[in-house]
Amino acid sequence: MSWSDQKDLSVAERIARMYLTIGVVKLNVEQPYTWSSGWKSPIYCDGRIALSYPQVRTYIKHELAEVIRKRFQGTEAIAGVATAGIAQGALVADALDLPFLYVRPKPKTHGMANLVEGEVIAGQKVVLIEDLVSTGGSSAKAAAALDLSGMEVNGLISIFTYGFDQARELFAKAEIPFYSLCNYDVLVKEALEQELISNASLVSLRSWRTSPDTWQGH
Repeated sequence: MSWSDQKDLSVAERIARMYLTIGVVKLNVEQPYTWSSGWKSPIYCDGRIALSYPQVRTYIKHELAEVIRKRFQGTEAIAGVATAGIAQGALVADALDLPFLYVRPKPKTHGMANLVEGEVIAGQKVVLIEDLVSTGGSSAKAAAALDLSGMEVNGLISIFTYGFDQARELFAKAEIPFYSLCNYDVLVKEALEQELISNASLVSLRSWRTSPDTWQGH
């Protein structure tokens, strides 16, 4: 694959190239996608596709684990944000030989009605793994659920983020340390270098990044 022999790429650049190559990310200014919120978007990201590529998912696993070792020392457990963060979170927990949990978007409607699945140990330091951060709402909600369960959220790591101010402000207010392996700006730059988008599309893509709630397309 095109990224495997590029030793001079940063982690963010390598993941951006991976995502573009295998189709995790699709860019279309002319025919934008519609999010559940109603927002029009020139980008669609489905990180689950990366799980079908062993080389990609292994690289991501190792980089997530490395961030935890360097930035979130003392971590005692890993938690995935359902649903996309579950698989990669479990891989990271295995790589670090740590317990794994995951957080549902809402409690089960039967049985124990759990919101957090796995063994919850009060006071245990946990890092949340998220596949994609957009507005940050689901991630902040998952962190709040872990807090309520008695665990201590050591930090949140995503594989990719759009870098919206809304998410940064939300995490800052909740005092959740946040780090992402890759981001929208790096990905768009890579797309331009790979000639996957034009300079005209670049202007529109950057416009969406600034005002996603009002952007209406090219």
